[in-house]
Amino acid sequence: MERQQEQAQNLLNQAVDLGIDYGLDLLGALVILIAGWALAGWVRRRLLRVLDRTPRVDQTLRPVIASVVRYAILVFVLIAVLARFGVQTTSVIALLGAAGLAVGLALQGTLQNIAAGIMLLFLRPFRVGDYIDAEGLSGTVGEIGLFTTEMRTYQGIYLEVPNAKLWNRAILNYSRVEARRLDIVVGISYGDDIDKAQAALLDLMTSDSRANAEPEPQVMVKELADSSVNLNLRCWAAPGDYWGLLFDLNKAIKQRLDAEGITIPFPQRDVHLYKTEE
Repeated sequence: MERQQEQAQNLLNQAVDLGIDYGLDLLGALVILIAGWALAGWVRRRLLRVLDRTPRVDQTLRPVIASVVRYAILVFVLIAVLARFGVQTTSVIALLGAAGLAVGLALQGTLQNIAAGIMLLFLRPFRVGDYIDAEGLSGTVGEIGLFTTEMRTYQGIYLEVPNAKLWNRAILNYSRVEARRLDIVVGISYGDDIDKAQAALLDLMTSDSRANAEPEPQVMVKELADSSVNLNLRCWAAPGDYWGLLFDLNKAIKQRLDAEGITIPFPQRDVHLYKTEE
């Protein structure tokens, strides 16, 4: 009886010691995990501030670099947590490799987004702040991440696009070039003075500072249409001035031609009635 009690006491002591050991290991793992998670977030924010003050680092690459550093710290934290429970480092690396392969096969679409994000960052068809149109997906680029690209539409709506969708589409970048060509077609009456109209319209563009001096603005006779002589106004402007100049010129053209006594014709139909004798 005493021997059985002694064995039970020994088992109880071993269980208590084991519980204390695992409890301390669990507590240590939680501390490492919480501290590592907080450290990864702090390093990411700090690194972003440093990169923001470094003009040599492109603005497009800054959030990606910070995210990669954060994920690298979290991987080391995970290894440290597992090592706390006696797991060998080599086993952890092998486990992570096997898990990475399994996850890669299960998440092929996600890996495509990562690969597309890397190619977008490497080839740079657009950068942060550019306004793009990728076959209907249009907006101002806010951030290019490892998985998605954040954009803001011209209506002020937030748009998040998987990188693979952008990589597989033709991209129109309206901000990459230094100047955009603006064309406006205006019709005048056949009875009006073409030279006078051309001079008035050319003066409108040359007097506006938003229209570039080089290449110089032009007013050309585009075609002799059915009911009008169509003039084409052409000038170049910076991407940021394009729409404002277009809208202002449309208004100024009507006012200037009215002041010069030049008519802008509109479709009309003449109806002739013939009386027949019965």
